[in-house]
Amino acid sequence: MLYARSRAVPASLAALVVSMAVLWSLARDSWSLTPVSLALTVAVAVPAIGLSGQDADLDRTAAIRWRPRRGLHLLLIGGLAFGAALLPRLWETERVPVEIIARNAGGLLGLVGIAAMLFGGAYGWTLPLLAFAVAFFTPPGTDTGTLVATWLLQPADVAAATWTAVVLAVAGFGTYAVFGGRR
Repeated sequence: MLYARSRAVPASLAALVVSMAVLWSLARDSWSLTPVSLALTVAVAVPAIGLSGQDADLDRTAAIRWRPRRGLHLLLIGGLAFGAALLPRLWETERVPVEIIARNAGGLLGLVGIAAMLFGGAYGWTLPLLAFAVAFFTPPGTDTGTLVATWLLQPADVAAATWTAVVLAVAGFGTYAVFGGRR
C-alpha cells in the first residue's frame, strides 16, 4: 500500500478514470483509430508519473529487488491502458481491431519506459505524447519514414508500424527495468 501511494497510484487511477470518461464522451460517435490511439496515449501517460519514487535513497533500501518491481509496474500500466481502450468495444459499433490496440499499447509503454529512464518518472508522459503529436500532424504517405513516424495511426497490416512498436516496447521495457527512472 505504501509503495502504491509513493508512486501516486491512487491519484493516477482517479485521473485515468476521469480522462477516459471525457475522451469516451467526446468521441462517442466515432470511436475510430485516432480517438483510440489518443485514449491509449492518455491511459499510458497518466500513470507514468509514478515511475519514480519520492526519495531515491529510500528506494534503494527496499527488501525486494527493483528490476522485477519496475517491470511489473510497467506491465500494470500497459494492462490498464489496454483495458481502457478495449472497454468501449462493449458498446461501440465501430471497433478498432485488438491487434492495433495491443501494438499501440506496447509501443507507447516502451516510450514511457524510455522517457522515465532519460528524463525521470515524472516526465514519463513526454515521449508518448510526442509520438501521438507526430503521428497526428504528419501528412499521410507510404514511404517507410512516414510509416514509422505515424505508426500509432497505421492499420494492423503495416509491417513498419508493427516493427516500430515492437522495437520501442522491447527497448523501453528493458531500459526501464534495468536502469529505472532518472534520479
